Parts: sequence; structure tokens; C-alpha cells
Amino acid sequence: MDIEKQITEQIAGELGIRTEQAAAAILLIDEGNTIPFIARYRKEKTGALDDTQLRALDERLTYLRGLEERRNKVLEAIAAQDKLTPELEKAIRSAATMVEIEDLYRPFRPKRVTRAGIAREKGLEPLAAWLMEQTAGSTEEILTRAGQYVDADKGIPDAEAALQGARDILAEDVSDNAGFRARVRVLTMEKGLLETEEKPAADKKKKAARAEAAGRKEEDRRSAASAARTEQRREVYALYFHYTEEIGKVAHHRTLAINRGEAENVLSVRITAPEKEIQGWLLGQLVRDRKAPNRAVLPQLVEVVRDSYHRLIAPAIEREIRTWLTEQAEDASITVFGKNLEQLLMQQPIAGKTVLGWDPAFRTGCKLAVVDPTGKVLDTRVIFPTEPQNRIAEAERDLHELVQKYKVDLFSVGNGTASRESEQVIVNFIKKERRPLQYVIVSEAGASVYSASKTAAEEFPSFDVGQRSAASIARRLQDPLAELVKIDPRAIGVGQYQHDMDQKKLAGALSGVVEKCVNTVGVDLNTASYALLSHVAGISGTVARNIVSRRDSEGRFKSRRELLDVRGLGPKAFEQCAGFLRIRDGSEPLDNTGVHPESYDAVRALLKQLGLQDTAEDLQKVRNRLGRDGRVLRQTAEALGIGELTLSDILTELDKPGRDPRESMPAPVLRSDVFSMEDLRPGMKLKGTVRNIVDFGVFVDIGVHQDGLVHISHLSNRYIKHPMEVVSVGDVVEVTVLEADVRRKRIALSMI
Repeated sequence: MDIEKQITEQIAGELGIRTEQAAAAILLIDEGNTIPFIARYRKEKTGALDDTQLRALDERLTYLRGLEERRNKVLEAIAAQDKLTPELEKAIRSAATMVEIEDLYRPFRPKRVTRAGIAREKGLEPLAAWLMEQTAGSTEEILTRAGQYVDADKGIPDAEAALQGARDILAEDVSDNAGFRARVRVLTMEKGLLETEEKPAADKKKKAARAEAAGRKEEDRRSAASAARTEQRREVYALYFHYTEEIGKVAHHRTLAINRGEAENVLSVRITAPEKEIQGWLLGQLVRDRKAPNRAVLPQLVEVVRDSYHRLIAPAIEREIRTWLTEQAEDASITVFGKNLEQLLMQQPIAGKTVLGWDPAFRTGCKLAVVDPTGKVLDTRVIFPTEPQNRIAEAERDLHELVQKYKVDLFSVGNGTASRESEQVIVNFIKKERRPLQYVIVSEAGASVYSASKTAAEEFPSFDVGQRSAASIARRLQDPLAELVKIDPRAIGVGQYQHDMDQKKLAGALSGVVEKCVNTVGVDLNTASYALLSHVAGISGTVARNIVSRRDSEGRFKSRRELLDVRGLGPKAFEQCAGFLRIRDGSEPLDNTGVHPESYDAVRALLKQLGLQDTAEDLQKVRNRLGRDGRVLRQTAEALGIGELTLSDILTELDKPGRDPRESMPAPVLRSDVFSMEDLRPGMKLKGTVRNIVDFGVFVDIGVHQDGLVHISHLSNRYIKHPMEVVSVGDVVEVTVLEADVRRKRIALSMI
């Protein structure tokens, strides 16, 4: 069968889609079309595969093509050694994973110097082959045969040394056998255990005594501080100091926690396998006559199996299983990160409000930035209402001036250092002001990364990092998507253990999420930053900058077609990006919708058929005039020369031109008063916002500067496998306080 056809059928089966759908999607990807474009504007060809399905297909396609490339290289390498038998070729061609291919290639891969290799160089291979014939009549016969290979010049001083070399050769042969490895891997996975133990801490008292005896006070101080930090870290991993679990049942978040504990030198980790069963099975594969094994040779084979397993197979299988556990955990966590990030980016924007962004701090003062409803920074200020200055009266005068001058509606307060103290200042100020004011606590995650970035420097060349951060905190309340796309998604903080991940894999997955969100919402071509434009399908970072330069030099775009005048943006890029860009009050009303320019003629034909004009007002009358009868819609689509799915999407767009899908998302919780952890009591019912989701539960912001945890067991009355079955990041939920531990800063909540 043709390899590409085979890959297509395999992907279709794995994703549960038709082969024709997979084939169409693969062809579109190979032609250079982007995932958002295919998902939105090629539904007829793919059978309406969505963004998630297409990304999974693309990822699997890349893997399977890479697998095929590796398969061919392995076949070529073995053939070059003149060792490719028909049976081996068949096995390699039927291998379904990279691990299987590498297992089959192992005996033929160029090796570094090994004990078996040295033994072969000494000419001991015939002795190993004779042992495997299992014809020796006695131990004496084995020693006599081995004695024939004694050669002091070759480093074989006696018969036992010769036998050791022969066993080394056989041990490597056992290790290199693909079938043996596969079985050992299965037995270890099915019956093995992951075990962790606490690593003994360094003797801190002895270190301190030595430092004091030498009169090194500073070293002693640093040593004590370091010891305290180490002890703190160790407490985090107390659960894993004596931990054992079946390999197949280890939860993903546990794998990542154990990996980090091992990396921080707090935990020792091992895989415990059913050794007796494994070695018994391997021995059974080597013995020629299991009913009447050769008693003279059997001890040699037992030693071969023991050595092969402990020295060669077990360490490799342990590494493979640890890697597999890590990859599974990373993939699951990256999926959660992606969903969390999507919910964060798709939060409902607060439109039409003037916002005062507040970046809290102690010694250096709180940085403020007033931002108008369009995102323009009107003013910046630094105030010192917190310790050590405590200049509250002066801060309130500045706040009053800013609020009155710019008609501020909302305070957007970062949740970092001094946030709690700043919140109290704001609440006291709101009580004194006549103008109705509210505040929102927003996550500062990534704000410092943005404020020190090249993007921020270009956007605010005259601002310092504090002013940039305050502006970002304000804007991420007004339009979370437009602001957060300026930050590396890995810095936004929407999961656990993100710094322990394969960073390339994580970055690729999160970049795909950002791209999906940006193209789902659509981008205003005349106001978007180059950072936002660079995530539009078909637009590179360079082209995004060229669009902004063209806008700055020649004024606003009046139609999508003017994009073709932008340097570097050719017909293919235009095809990919045009439908995702919006132009309000332009020369073409359809440019403010998600209708692609390739469908404009069909829309005009439809308008003519319905007796309507090409105006923004008439576009919204199309749905009512056409009706919703399925038969009529099919006939209309056929007459227009477009698909039913395309017509359906067109009608949806014409219903609400320029609509924002984020309008249906939960709005942020606006506050006007404050309370603390000390105010919490078991049984209290509160409103909160879901800030983060992990495998074992969700963290909810209830306005006390310490997110509470709703454990998965307290999320629902029904059984759920993952918290995302119940909630999403950004959801506003009602919770009940179960416990508030002020000393440990832990809040337990329930949603049941």
C-alpha cells in the first residue's frame, strides 16, 4: 500500500474521522494552508473538522512521517552492513512506533566500546556460540573448552576469564533482542512499581560548627539561610518520602512533582520490577529443552540472564518508563495548560471603561497608569501609600485628582507584592469618593516579563518598567486577549510545573492556543498592535510590522483588499488572513464580518435574490428574509455555488456583524469592599473566580489574596475524571468555605 495512503488511513482511524476527511485535511496542510483557515473556511472539504481535530491531525501527521523517515534510514543502515534479512525487513516495516524500530535496530547500531565488543575482539564469539548449543556433558567439559581460549597476550589468563567474555557476549545478545526487550517492558509496566524515598539531608550542624570554628560568620549565616530554604523545599515533598504506586496508576501531577523533587536532590526514585518473573521468562527463552535443560550449561545461562537484566536491560527499561511517564504527564499537563490559557484569553473584555491600572509595591511605590476605553495611556503616577513611607493622605489626593480628571470607572489591581495593602487603601478611598468606583484584582503573571520586553519598549519608549507594567495591568482588564498576546504564554502562569516541561513542545502547543483564540475573536485591522496581528493566520511577525508601518504612514485601511499593498503580504497570505481581520466603517460592509472575501460575490448574489442592498443595515435582514427551512437553504447554497456549511457561517456572521464571541463568557467579579483570610469561617458561601485548574482540583480567587483550593472530590456530586468537566478558567462560581488555615495560608473550598 502507498505509504501516504497508509498514514492517512491510520490517522483517520485514530481520530475517529472518515479517510476522505483526513486526506482532504492533509492535502490542505501540505498546500501551506494554516489550521485556523482550514477550520473556518474549508469546512466543505474537511467535513467540518474543528481546530482541535486539525491540530491533532497535523501533530500525528508529523510524527508518522518522521517515523517513516526513520524506518527508511534504519533499513538503509542495516542493508549497508549486508545484514538485512527478509524477516528483519518485514519486522521493521511493520513496526508501529519509534521504540519498536529502535529495538530492532539496536543489534546493528554502531556501539561504543562494550564488554561484549572487547570479548569479540579477543575471539571469544565461538565459545559463546558453543555454550548456546547447550551440548556440554559436564562442567569439566565446559572448563576444558574454555581453556582452549586462554591467551595471556589477549588478556585471557584462564578458563574463567574466557567464560566471562563468552557470557558478556551472550548478555549483550539477550539485551539486543527486540522481542525480549518488548516482553520485559510489558512485564515491568504491568507489574512494576514506582518508588520514592527521601534523600538524607546534609548534616547542617556539622557545617555550621565548622564555619563558626573558622570564624566565618557570613558563611555560617548563608549556610543557615540555605539550610532553611532547603528544609522548606523538603516539606513540599513530604508526601513522597516513602511513596509506592503501580506504574500504570501514577497520576500525571505526581510524576511531575516526583521529577522536580528528584531534580532538587530531595527524592531518590526507582522502578521496582518483578525481577524473578522477568529473569525466569528470559531463561526460559534461552534454554533449548525446557523439560530437560542441560544441567552443566544452566548455571552459565542463569548468570547470563542475571547480568544482562541488571547491567543492560533494567537500567534502559527504567529510563524508558520514566521518560514515558514524563511524556504522558507533560502531554496531559500541556493539554490542561492549553485549555486554561484559552479560557484566560477568551475572558470577557470590559469595554467602554476608563481604567486605572495599579502595580502594587512597598519601598519603590505603587505605579499607576490611567488608560482610556481605547487602551490609550492618559497619565501615569507613582504613589507611596504602603510601608515604609505610608503616605496615604498624599496618595489619596493623587487618586482623587486622577479619578476626577479622567472620569475613572475601575481600578485594575495587580495581585503581587503589596497587593493586599493596596487593596485596603483603594477600598478606603472608594468609600470617600462620590464617583461610583469598583476594583478588580487581576493576575500580574507575565506583567514583569512584558514590561522588560522589546515589545513594551517599542510601545512605551519613554516609560520605565513600572509604568509599562501598570498600563499592562489596566489593559488586560479592558481586553485580555489583545494584551496577553504580547507575553510569552509560558509566563502567564496557567498551570503547574510548566518550567519542568519540554519547553519546545509547551511553547508550540500554547502558541497554537493563542493563534486559535486570536482568529476566533477576529482582529481590528486599524487598531491592533503588531503583537496581536502576528498571531493572525498567514501573518508573520515581519508582515505584522509592515502592516502597522503602512497604517502609520498612510492612515487607516479602508478595505481588506488594501492589504495586498503591504510589503511581503502576497495572495496566499491574503487568502489565509483576510477573513480574520475586521474593518469598521470601511468602504465594504462585509469587511466588518467573518465572511471571507472569496464569498463576497455569493453574498451579493444572495442580496440581489432577496431584493436587498449592499449596506450594513440590509446585511442584517438576510437571515429573516431567507428563513431557516433546511430545504430552502440547501437550494440557495447550490444556486450560489457554495456549500451549506459556508452558507450557514455567512448567515451567522450577517446576523451580528463584528460580533465578539467573548461576550458570552463570564464577566470579572467587580468588588468595592475587602475582607481577609481571618474573616473566613467554615460554612461561609462566597462568589469567586476560577484562576487555575490542575489535575487534582481548581484554585478559586475569593478576594483574600490567597486562592482557595476546591479539591476534585468537592467539585461535583457526580464522579468526574478531571476538573475541566465542571469548570473553566475565568468561571464565576459559588463556593463554601471548608477550612481556612491562616498560618499555612491554605483555604479549602467546596462547590457541592
